[in-house]
Amino acid sequence: MASSKKSSTNKSAPRLEVKKTFKLFINGAFPRSESGRVYEVVSNKSGFIANPCLASRKDLRDAVVAARSAQSGWAKATAYNRGQILYRIAEMLEGRADQFASEISLASGVTEKKAHDEVLAAIDRWVWYAGWSDKLAAAFGSTNPVAGPYYNFTIPEAQGVIAVAPAENFLAFIDSIAPAIVSGNTVI
Repeated sequence: MASSKKSSTNKSAPRLEVKKTFKLFINGAFPRSESGRVYEVVSNKSGFIANPCLASRKDLRDAVVAARSAQSGWAKATAYNRGQILYRIAEMLEGRADQFASEISLASGVTEKKAHDEVLAAIDRWVWYAGWSDKLAAAFGSTNPVAGPYYNFTIPEAQGVIAVAPAENFLAFIDSIAPAIVSGNTVI
């Protein structure tokens, strides 16, 4: 039996635009906000950019609980291991550099070249912070002079869960979270 309907692969048929929705990142997963709320990010040049989740108090509480439970394991990781993980972040960012440059250009209105230069600088920063992981104790630790028959050492230690509110700039975001992460803290 032959059908008289046209194929659904007609190239002139209008498409529904799929709008980007950024989710939260909590405990290694990408959940939507518990409230289901989002807000619209628009550019003055191209209009709509994305719908990021608007986190609720419960989402913040979930993030703090997840960061607190992960912090002790992260702080106990060797400096070498933390450095390797930060270096891996740089590798993954380099693999998706074009995507990040495109999104930075769209969101901030800078040229693709300037956005790509910012991504390359971000990659360099992650590598730089990765290199600091095994040098923190030597650079910021010390033997303190004391009067007595004992030694007094200062050794940098992780503080715990760090809340960060960076500027609306990709490099400022990295400069806000990378020092906390490399020193054994977790970040929300």
